[in-house]
Amino acid sequence: MTAAAPRGLGFLRTATALQTLTLFFQAVTAGMLLTSRHGYLLHDIGSKVMYAAAMLYVLAAVLAWRPGGGSSRPVLYATGFLVLASAQVALGIAHVSSLHVPLGVVMFALSTLVLLQTLSPRLPQRPAARS
Repeated sequence: MTAAAPRGLGFLRTATALQTLTLFFQAVTAGMLLTSRHGYLLHDIGSKVMYAAAMLYVLAAVLAWRPGGGSSRPVLYATGFLVLASAQVALGIAHVSSLHVPLGVVMFALSTLVLLQTLSPRLPQRPAARS
């Protein structure tokens, strides 16, 4: 017997995908900083969109958990990610690229892993064997 998917899971998947896409956009525009005069403007705009996507991810996680009946684990992931996004913005404003760039790579990797986790179908759990 499988449990029904919690309400709000689609919104959570969409928010996670948007966050991952904005982080990928930030990686592309970071490279453009080195080669184009438009790179700074695009990276600056992208940073605001990425931060908004991180806040949307928190909202989606809360809605999937509380009224949706899902797990509280995505709320912890989303909150932690918002903390990382805040640190990323602060490091970018301070021009501390020695920490800003590696943190961006970590954030993209984590967001991609969470996206894959939310998109993968859950296998039904087998009941424990009785002895």
